[in-house]
Amino acid sequence: MYTLHFVLLCLSNAVFSASYNMLIPELPAYLTSMGGADYKGYILALFTLMAGLSRPFSGKLTDKIGRVPVMIFGSVVCVICSLLYPLISSVGAFLLLRFFHGFSTGFKPTGTSAYISDLVPNNRRAEAMGMVGLFSTIGLALGPAIGGFIAARWNIYVMFQVSAVFALLSVVILIGGLKETLPKASRQRFSPSLLKISRNEIFEPLVLAPVIVTFFCFLSYGALLTIIPDFSQYLGIHNKGLFFTFFTGASIGIRLLAGKVSDKYGRLPVLKISTATMAIALFMLSMATTPYLMMVAAIIYGVSVGLNSPAVTAWTVDLGDPAYRGRALATMYIAMEAGIGLGAYLSAYIYHNNASYFPLAFGIMGVGCLVALVYMMLIYDNRRLKVMWRLVHMKAPFRRWL
Repeated sequence: MYTLHFVLLCLSNAVFSASYNMLIPELPAYLTSMGGADYKGYILALFTLMAGLSRPFSGKLTDKIGRVPVMIFGSVVCVICSLLYPLISSVGAFLLLRFFHGFSTGFKPTGTSAYISDLVPNNRRAEAMGMVGLFSTIGLALGPAIGGFIAARWNIYVMFQVSAVFALLSVVILIGGLKETLPKASRQRFSPSLLKISRNEIFEPLVLAPVIVTFFCFLSYGALLTIIPDFSQYLGIHNKGLFFTFFTGASIGIRLLAGKVSDKYGRLPVLKISTATMAIALFMLSMATTPYLMMVAAIIYGVSVGLNSPAVTAWTVDLGDPAYRGRALATMYIAMEAGIGLGAYLSAYIYHNNASYFPLAFGIMGVGCLVALVYMMLIYDNRRLKVMWRLVHMKAPFRRWL
């Protein structure tokens, strides 16, 4: 599994993730300096809205023109947007640029996941997803730390330039090292007609179950990215990225085993455990009154995400049509972006720059995780049992035909 192409894909993911994540802890203060303190919730909401809107296009193009061109486009968007941030000076222009920046994560992860699915055997799919996710998480960990150091040592404008360099490095790796995995017989040349999306190309119904679980779980992630910096300051933590350091460290540690566990014992058992753990972490955050409790919650949340992401991505590929992997993965990522964006908006709306509402914001996100858990335990499992019961009691000739 660990071929040169796989290793290069991991490295590309790491620098791409670092590129856009190094901006996140500094953007709320940057927007506030422009007079946009009341719009902090839109920093992630607009980014993820565009990512979600672009998913049907990235899914179709991944299945039509190839995995690598889609990944390259996502990284190039990061380069351009990072270079444009220093040129804007108004809240409206900032929010518009943030909106278009979402193209990056609307394209890059879709192509990446489809590429992995082509590259590795089915019985090691979650392991591969976990390993690539591990490198993305390393980028998530290093990005904010690098960005915060650069902004403090020099200024935020230098940080934007370094972000562009990281994204450009991702492009160089993709162009120079990766061979396209979509068969030539299935490939088409790009034409504007491919941007026309029909209704059945927006949503893949075969992956409805992972979509529901992903949406409700990732509400919390959007909330944490939005209000954790303010919550850190409220608890007296000067380093706004410290929570994400603990979270990422725990996520990295568990990802080394999470994929293998999912491949061996199944997607659903792992997802049920991870979702319950995620809810516990969020309820702990809602009750946290000291930095120590906050960091413990960060570790538990990191473990839950490290278990959840490889399993739900592999589950999506398992259920989807192999001929339309891009569409299936795009559908799952739409749910992820919708969850992150809505979680960011709701948490900012509930918090509303009033520290007394932190417990309510975290608590509601925890309830969202419980909704996903209840769906898996009471609805999805029961539906599977009913289908099995009907097959068992069918007449033998019709059962053989099925």
